[in-house]
Amino acid sequence: MTDYFDELNCQPVEEENTGTHQLMLMLRYLRQSGFDALLNMNMNDDRLPPAASKELVKNLESRHVTEDDEKCAICLLPNENLNGQKFLKLPCNHEFHDSCILPWLERTNSCPMCRQEMKTDDEDYEEQKKRKQRQQQRDEEVEMLHNSMYG
Repeated sequence: MTDYFDELNCQPVEEENTGTHQLMLMLRYLRQSGFDALLNMNMNDDRLPPAASKELVKNLESRHVTEDDEKCAICLLPNENLNGQKFLKLPCNHEFHDSCILPWLERTNSCPMCRQEMKTDDEDYEEQKKRKQRQQQRDEEVEMLHNSMYG
């Protein structure tokens, strides 16, 4: 019986060349599977979320602050000193002073209270969110199938 290396007509990798060999394997994988494989490696997961969509921010529902309203969760200032101040209502129904929430939404796309993400103008980020949602849905379906078979 022939051994593995004779059967495939190759030689084992020498100990000092394992780093080069790993690099060659990775390059071969990328060449065979296309560079879309890089997108599936989730290399951009550490990226900070972009700002909220300008269109979304422009269309947020607003109302004048009254003394009876709860304090803004960002600044915690009493409402009696805020003449002319407005509350902006996010899609998650949390409300904040416009002067507090607008700088926040220029830096990130989530509510400071519940972290619900809002739409952004960054197409790559939106596509990444869709990919993550599809993957999560597939994982849930596989789990449900597994539980129905072996439950």
